[in-house]
Amino acid sequence: MTDDSSHDHDHGTATTDASPYVTLVSSDGFTYTVSKDAASISGTLRNMISDTFEEGTTNTIRLHDIDAPVLDKVVEYLYYNEKYKDCVDVPDFHVPTEMALELLVAADFLHV
Repeated sequence: MTDDSSHDHDHGTATTDASPYVTLVSSDGFTYTVSKDAASISGTLRNMISDTFEEGTTNTIRLHDIDAPVLDKVVEYLYYNEKYKDCVDVPDFHVPTEMALELLVAADFLHV
């Protein structure tokens, strides 16, 4: 992971309201550029990127309580969920045991 958005899930830089991407910023400053479709799987993120909130205009969401390793796994899950949403035979999503509690807290906050 790097602090300059060069992550496997990066798809470009979101800069305008019309952008199909949103940038998620972890508590430790790492950024993840995620498609709005994938981000919208999260009820919390979907609400934040609506026009009602500043994040909907800036396309940047700062997640002050989620650090980079956890956010990395959350982003992986958002794309996993998007990929398999209409499938019947879905492969297991691997959650590292040592990260399970933090992911559970993040999932609860993000409504995923």
